[in-house]
Amino acid sequence: MKIRELAVPGSWEFTLQAHGDDRGSFCEWYRAEAVTEAVGHPLALVQANHSTSRRGVVRGIHYAEVPPSQAKYVYCPLGAVLDVVVDIRVGSPTFGRWDAVRLDDTDRRAVYLSEGLGHAFCALTDDAAVTYLCSTGYAPAREHGVHPLDPALGLPWPADVEPALSGKDAAAPTLAEAAEQGLLPSYQACLDYYDLLRSSGQ
Repeated sequence: MKIRELAVPGSWEFTLQAHGDDRGSFCEWYRAEAVTEAVGHPLALVQANHSTSRRGVVRGIHYAEVPPSQAKYVYCPLGAVLDVVVDIRVGSPTFGRWDAVRLDDTDRRAVYLSEGLGHAFCALTDDAAVTYLCSTGYAPAREHGVHPLDPALGLPWPADVEPALSGKDAAAPTLAEAAEQGLLPSYQACLDYYDLLRSSGQ
């Protein structure tokens, strides 16, 4: 397993190793010790999610209030998606910056994003499946979003598809509007929470 830190601090790409023969293939898509080595603390697995999407569906940009927010380890076992991590932490040196990784059933990559970061993806194929491990459970009262088509962010969605959004995502504020409304996590609050997780080994 190869690990690479992404352009947004607090997020990593994991390149997995698949073993195949005439029967099919086998892949270890998550290894706790590899995540702990990269992040500095274990991922507390509380919830596992699975979604399927037709080509052109965009989900996100989603995030949760800090603390405890929600760290995610994202993997695409079938089809392909473009996975995007966005730095929405007010005061961060890379505020508004993003990085994108293609996750698919060929190259076998996964993405980890720390608490306080925004997450979105676009399905590049029909019936694209995404499975992700989460450090906390879904809590609607502390879940928020940023509009995935915010022109100021300029996320690299495919030009040859019409993005399909949920009503909730389509009504989400831009990054600037979310900042003005005080909805975004602060960089300092995130750093303090990361320190707490490292010191407690959680």
